[in-house]
Amino acid sequence: MKEIFEGNKKWVEDTLAKDPAFFDNLSKGQTPEYLWIGCSDSRVPANEIVNLPPGSIFVQRNIANQVINSDMNLLSVVYYAVKYLKVKHILVVGHYGCGGVAAAMSNNSFGFLDNWLVSIKNVYLKNQAELEAISDMDDRTDRLVELNAIQQSVNMAKISFIQEEWSQGNPLEIHALVYSLNDGKLRDLNTSINSATDLKPVFQFYQF
Repeated sequence: MKEIFEGNKKWVEDTLAKDPAFFDNLSKGQTPEYLWIGCSDSRVPANEIVNLPPGSIFVQRNIANQVINSDMNLLSVVYYAVKYLKVKHILVVGHYGCGGVAAAMSNNSFGFLDNWLVSIKNVYLKNQAELEAISDMDDRTDRLVELNAIQQSVNMAKISFIQEEWSQGNPLEIHALVYSLNDGKLRDLNTSINSATDLKPVFQFYQF
């Protein structure tokens, strides 16, 4: 814990040296334009990756950046972000070399975690032919990382109050991205959703 407090003290000193009004401004509230749904992996810090200061990104992280439609923690974060903070972009961000995705591809048991990984296994099953055509296991895992981020962005679009925002004409976009630990770069997976029209009809809500 000594390291934690010493690090905090150094950060405060360095921050104030650059901007004496930083904490005064920060304490006035937050108006982020982005909601980041990312992995809990300690190597993937949202603000640092995109070089934005505190207050710019509202963040929810879990193992393998899952958007599970019955996850009350995630739903609460998303609801607050879109209804009260009025974010304009939701970023669903996977990362290559994700341990959760690799675990989901295996038949090993990880105890309680097995239950969380089922949703990733479902993504694998949905794309089994494509994935098993990739012989290199690292490449196969990285492709599942991409497919998982895409599927989770679609899951985000299935949330009722997201569709309510769209029905009210609010400019809200969902994007699937992937981060590389090898070079530090974000990659666009070319999946951006700004309406429910591309969802299958059973997932669309027509009245609010």
